[in-house]
Amino acid sequence: MSDVLLERDGSVATVTLNRPDRLNAISGPMIADLGRTLVELDGDRSVRVIVLTGAGRGFCSGLDLQDVAAGTGIGSGAESAGGFRLEDTPPFVLRRIDTPVVCALNGPAAGYGMDLALGCDLVIASDAASFTPPVKRGVIPESGGTWLLPRLVGWHRACEITFLARKLDAAELQRLGLVNLVVPHDDFERTVAEWVAELAAQPPLALAAAKRTMRLGLDTPFDANAHHVMAELLSLFRSKDFAESVSAFLEKRDPVYEGR
Repeated sequence: MSDVLLERDGSVATVTLNRPDRLNAISGPMIADLGRTLVELDGDRSVRVIVLTGAGRGFCSGLDLQDVAAGTGIGSGAESAGGFRLEDTPPFVLRRIDTPVVCALNGPAAGYGMDLALGCDLVIASDAASFTPPVKRGVIPESGGTWLLPRLVGWHRACEITFLARKLDAAELQRLGLVNLVVPHDDFERTVAEWVAELAAQPPLALAAAKRTMRLGLDTPFDANAHHVMAELLSLFRSKDFAESVSAFLEKRDPVYEGR
């Protein structure tokens, strides 16, 4: 079976890292496959929500150290970072795509896996989930973590998390605001499904525009972002979804959005 699985259920696409025997440790082929899959899903107008999760009891344990030790993994001569186009890798793709991505954090995430989770738009965690930064392995959070963490938790807290590389359990992840919600593992799949269903029912053009403008707002001054927001808003006013939202409001019914 593929190390990256794709399942479609209506407008929801679930992407699963599928190496459960190695806690879904990431390999070069997985990076390429995951990046390509995310790009393809973002280009599919019928997909309104992407869910990213891991098979088995873990989300992603980071780079495959068994492969590295054997001289065949990422960081070895056989498969070096120079073999990747960074803009095609999952952290870059997650940063630029407009489709909302929900991380279903089903278990431990370390190193690359932690960065993947942080790069998603929403993170719903099982109480079995955890984050472990990779510094104790002699590397750094290379896939977005050093950019994301200071923005999410502030400079001093980001330094504490990264430098000390302590394992952060689910309760600590919620306290730090690194996940949206922590739920008992028995309720995890149901809760993810509820959040995803609610997202999928939202107007997709507005969700994409909201994601774009917030993303750009992180790197632009207020005035520039305000002008971009107004351009997006004028486009949304001309959409069929906006007309449907007005009609549904006046008719006191639930809207049905088409993404047009």
